[in-house]
Amino acid sequence: MKGNAWASKVGFILAAAGSAIGLGAIWKFPYTTGTNGGGAFLLLFLVFTLLLGLPVLIAEFLIGRTSGKTALQAFSALGHKKFTFIGVLGVIACFLLLSFYSVIGGWVLIYIILGFTGRLTTMDSGALGELFGTISASPLYVISGQLIFLALTCWIVLRGVQSGIEKMSKIMMPLLFVCFIILVLRSLTLDGAMEGVKFFVQPDFSVLNRTSVLSALGQAFFSLSLGVSAMLTYASYMKERGEINRS
Repeated sequence: MKGNAWASKVGFILAAAGSAIGLGAIWKFPYTTGTNGGGAFLLLFLVFTLLLGLPVLIAEFLIGRTSGKTALQAFSALGHKKFTFIGVLGVIACFLLLSFYSVIGGWVLIYIILGFTGRLTTMDSGALGELFGTISASPLYVISGQLIFLALTCWIVLRGVQSGIEKMSKIMMPLLFVCFIILVLRSLTLDGAMEGVKFFVQPDFSVLNRTSVLSALGQAFFSLSLGVSAMLTYASYMKERGEINRS
């Protein structure tokens, strides 16, 4: 593979962030937080992220960088062959995630095309709902969008770590950040925006239960892309003296 190591620490950080930050941060996390106690859930999420997620993240970085191998080979290379099944489970999990996100990626591509045509701006919420139903129920739309998304993904990956993943991460992650800012600013101008903000951040400890705690724990791991060998794989392309803790 061309460029078998990250050219810079910034490139590695942006690529790793690209694996962890996605559409779930837009449509899942705020709703999950609001319905599970708002600020109370957010506090649990932060505690789990710092006390459990961060150590696991550093562990994945260390395993990947020290071995310099894929998830399937890393544990054997470090003398822990009996833990190879962890890498196998990670690869299976990544395959399942790809099968899910490639469909959503196809939807996004379709909506990008529709957005440039100006068609979406003339539709009310009811019409937009019907449009999504039509798109998601059409094998032609769904499969075509998914195949185009997978082709673009393969094209980027085949270009290598530096020329493909790192280069695109340096372009797309800043663009994602700009999109986030635009969404936040636009959301705050909508009717009932402050009620939405309160729903998200106002703590309500009375609704916390076992399910909320497990959800916060799962969200912490999901938000850092842990447990699927993604961070391990990214770290395997780090330069030998890359500073893991700072990264």
